Amino acid sequence: MVRNRIKSHRRVRAGDLVPHEFNFRQHPPGQQTALRAIYEEVGFARSLLAYELPDGRLKLIDGHLRRDLDPDMEVEVEILDVTDAEARALLLSIDPLAALAENQSQLHERLLELTPTVNPDLRAAWEAAAAGVLSPSADSPRREVTMGPRQFLVLITCRDEKQQVELLERFIAEGMDCRALQS
Repeated sequence: MVRNRIKSHRRVRAGDLVPHEFNFRQHPPGQQTALRAIYEEVGFARSLLAYELPDGRLKLIDGHLRRDLDPDMEVEVEILDVTDAEARALLLSIDPLAALAENQSQLHERLLELTPTVNPDLRAAWEAAAAGVLSPSADSPRREVTMGPRQFLVLITCRDEKQQVELLERFIAEGMDCRALQS
């Protein structure tokens, strides 16, 4: 039986949350820009995750960027009943587990079509994710990704690996910046 470790929810000032000293995730400018953009377009819509310290303060497991973006913002925090060791295990697991998910490209493309935005930063983040730039496959080395200027991408579905290699070699020879992706 899976134990429910959620103890409560509480609204707190973001800056009052204690950042976890082992938070190994960095938040590049492009991610910060994309978060601001979704705040502008939709608003705050996801609670931060923390656990209570012996002195009553809340220590973050997930939500460091949201905490730092506006320390004076009142945020919803999901509070867990976990030990320090369990919190570290969650810190190592939450984002990496999400990154292991596989995208259904056709469904993702349809979702992009049905969800317009006038915010270019948000559109760029969505398109980068659609191109697989933000989620490298498990067998590829992790790249540091920062959202730069808006990019226009073309994704070509090849009939097999041979055609993929041929097209990649041709486009590189023509001076195009391209890479092979596999789904």
